[in-house]
Amino acid sequence: MKVNNKATRTIWEKDNQNVVVIDQRLLPFQFKTLEITTAEEMATAISDMTVRGAGLIGASAAYGIALATRQAIKKGNRLASLTEYGDLLKNTRPTAVNLAWAVDRQLNHLAKVDKENFVEEAYKLARIIADEDEAFCRQIGQHGLSIIQKIYQKKKSKVNILTHCNAGWLAFVDYGSATAPMYTAHDSGIPIHVWVDETRPRNQGASLTAWELGQHGVEHTVIPDNTGGHLMQHGMVDLVIVGADRVTRNGDAANKIGTYLKALSAVDNDVPFYVALPSSTIDWNTSDGVKNIPIEQRSQDEVKYMRGICDNKITEVLILPESSPCVNYGFDVTPARLITALITDRGVIKANESELLENYPEHK
Repeated sequence: MKVNNKATRTIWEKDNQNVVVIDQRLLPFQFKTLEITTAEEMATAISDMTVRGAGLIGASAAYGIALATRQAIKKGNRLASLTEYGDLLKNTRPTAVNLAWAVDRQLNHLAKVDKENFVEEAYKLARIIADEDEAFCRQIGQHGLSIIQKIYQKKKSKVNILTHCNAGWLAFVDYGSATAPMYTAHDSGIPIHVWVDETRPRNQGASLTAWELGQHGVEHTVIPDNTGGHLMQHGMVDLVIVGADRVTRNGDAANKIGTYLKALSAVDNDVPFYVALPSSTIDWNTSDGVKNIPIEQRSQDEVKYMRGICDNKITEVLILPESSPCVNYGFDVTPARLITALITDRGVIKANESELLENYPEHK
């Protein structure tokens, strides 16, 4: 998508060797890139959220394995070493299924490759995974466009969309999942306005979604997390579109903490609630999201401190008693019964096992 009117992806190669990513910890105050040279550096970038979001984590992990191939060859036992690097990457973020999916896809492929082509094949597959992610998100945009078009044709005025967290192009290689229909609608000339949840505690909505929507010229308003229900009660939201870090085979969706509350408000106010995701986010081995999806617990400091800018310097400020304990669940699960439909790269699909398997017959 666009950064200062220049087309930009979230991850790319430098000289067919090292990997460059946008340092998302600094947004929206600074736009800087970071060059990553080893699998360990990539694992750190994922765990400290230099890179974040389901699709981008998957692409980053794929490139992490590509970086690891050079290291594994130096160690001698390349496949055993590569498995260790794969475990390192997998353990950084447990909830997003794209991460383990990308690592396993690389390891399974490289187990069949001879030493002479080991590094080249790893980079080749990493590029394929990144390009697939972009293509999936572009297709999500096309399928989601039809939903927004129908609302606009009926309403004959601006379509108000609420989203939670950042499921934008910053969370993927390009286009985003939840934002892809928004960008496609905007570029098609449909007037839209996006309500952007701030998304405490890391404020990815306020700092990331608002930034990228602004870069693309999409009208938007940042709101406190608890405002969505009020807006829905007063007819100020036409639909909700969120992303997902994992969707089970029966349609339960794990997304940033607070998504479940938005779904409850949407159902109570007859507002359509959609979850947008690429195929790589579906966990075909899990059926009950509430019971079986691992929910990441992050540092208390993310709750205790707020990040902002003061005197042109990015700083953190303590906002509660330092001795008060905090809990910081990164995600919650929205049951399939609360989801109007899933917007995927294969179309708009009802959130249930039979509909998912009908559209993904290879997983029957």
